Amino acid sequence: MKHIVIIGDGMADRPDERLGGKTLLQAAHTPYMDALARMGRCGLLKTVPDDMHPGSEVANSSILGYDQHKVFEGRGPLEAASIGIPLEDGDMAIRCNLICLEDGKIKNHSAGHLSTEEGDILIRFLQEKLGSERVHFYTGIQYRHLLVIKGGDKRIECAPPHDHPLEPWKPLLVKAQCPEAQATADLLNELILRSQELLPDHPVNRKRIAEGKDPANSIWPWSGGYRPAMTPLTETFPQIHSGAVITAVDLIRGIGRYAGLRTIEVEGATGLYNTNYEGKAEAAIEAISKDDFVFVHVEASDEAGHDGNLSLKLQTIEYLDRRLIGPIYEAVKAGGVAIAILPDHPTPVVLRTHSREAVPFLIYAPGIEADSVETFDEFSCAKGSYGTLEGDGFIKALMAI
Repeated sequence: MKHIVIIGDGMADRPDERLGGKTLLQAAHTPYMDALARMGRCGLLKTVPDDMHPGSEVANSSILGYDQHKVFEGRGPLEAASIGIPLEDGDMAIRCNLICLEDGKIKNHSAGHLSTEEGDILIRFLQEKLGSERVHFYTGIQYRHLLVIKGGDKRIECAPPHDHPLEPWKPLLVKAQCPEAQATADLLNELILRSQELLPDHPVNRKRIAEGKDPANSIWPWSGGYRPAMTPLTETFPQIHSGAVITAVDLIRGIGRYAGLRTIEVEGATGLYNTNYEGKAEAAIEAISKDDFVFVHVEASDEAGHDGNLSLKLQTIEYLDRRLIGPIYEAVKAGGVAIAILPDHPTPVVLRTHSREAVPFLIYAPGIEADSVETFDEFSCAKGSYGTLEGDGFIKALMAI
């Protein structure tokens, strides 16, 4: 049996009065997800340990069965792997957002969804002005970039900017968790302040402002660490001889590479509501004809949740169902492929950030004994036959099919 895992990033949510007390998954028109839930087996998955932050880096690698207390090193090293930046001993890689500040507050974590082309120009500019033998800026995707500090100390407290929309930024500056890390915290804070002097008057930002867009007027480093020790999935599960990851997000590519999965690039994959759903579906269908395991990640619902945009998040869920899950199912339903669908974590629109509730999941395969669940949503799946799983419970249940 081959296996496809489809992640609707941040798709889970909370009941919303604007939807008559329903969650978005309950309110959305999702005939394929509901049919697969009805024909398969469901449950809830706790993707984030109680003592860890509910980030996508934790949740997605947890879905793949990795013990977070053994492998977690933050987003930075994963994104370094994604863009091909080798980390030497003592190199601290840290995610480096380009964000928008306004009136002393974090207006948004994405600089108004900066394009990759604009981000590349700004990151190269920062490397020229602020880079050194110790400090290196690297271009990622859109607003998501990378900063590597040679000899950096990861024992620092950083505030993920998407967790603090419309909050004052100064109290959120980097803090050392021990005296030995103070020099690293001071360096990062100096880079933040210097970036705020350099970026506002850059031609890219002047053009964005003239067009009525948010400027990328500050960097914001967070989630740093060293190279993680992750065992490839092929060494853990004999069912997997080869696998692939399909995503528009560097973080997920990095997890995939450490997990031993090849990366498939899809033209037009943006990480937003306008991503190429059909292209991702076609890539997954082709990949599963060659590989044993395919991990398909779609970021759109998460970004809509961070924006607090209820109608857009509802649309992204329906797009995922109709434009990606439907074509994949229709192509592989003849047999030999198990399909699992789940979010990595909730991103409630009322919070505009991640939360740590267990997420619904379904597992379908030809001939599987169905349970009593009729629709795919947070409350229906809670009654599924798998109950509530955690740790490597989900991936083991999937691989057992």
